[in-house]
Amino acid sequence: MLRDYHPLPSSILRTGAGYAQPTQAVLDRVGLDSAALDAMTDLTRISAVIVLAGDAIDEAHRRMIQRGVRLLLVVDQDRKVQGVLTANDVLGEKPVQTAVARGVRREEVLVRDVMTPQDRLQVFDIEQVRGAKVGHIVATLKQAGRQHALVADRDEQGRMRVRGIFSATQIARQLGVNLQTSAVANTFSDIEAQLAR
Repeated sequence: MLRDYHPLPSSILRTGAGYAQPTQAVLDRVGLDSAALDAMTDLTRISAVIVLAGDAIDEAHRRMIQRGVRLLLVVDQDRKVQGVLTANDVLGEKPVQTAVARGVRREEVLVRDVMTPQDRLQVFDIEQVRGAKVGHIVATLKQAGRQHALVADRDEQGRMRVRGIFSATQIARQLGVNLQTSAVANTFSDIEAQLAR
């Protein structure tokens, strides 16, 4: 039976070899009238960058830098979403305030101490997003004063899950807008000013 099949040649994995990771082909350019899905990071096509609530915030920050993101999903051992952690949570005043309040060093502050917990996360339904334009997402993020928005759908068992992420930074890049600051108000002012030109 196996006579029709020959063994494949093999070689030794080279030092420094990485591994393949799913990638989503993000459009280089979108306009305000482009489909919102063109600006969404779709977690069915690209792996979410995750962190555990018990991880140190410095480890979480290293992960953000390594993966080029400013938001991590905080998950438990069963990969259920417990919250989100943003670069602002890690780099802002929260870690210092938490360290002082708990009487610990900043290095001892954990993700759970500064994350936004699941019960405070608002999400958009994927069906609403399917009919939306990029301009709707920009207006929504501006009104909420947020840099990120989560999109939810249902899995095969009908349970809610995080399906996608919108990032003001990514949208600005796709719109061709150079952002000079990470402050939310300035982000959207920059987008509006540069698009008005």
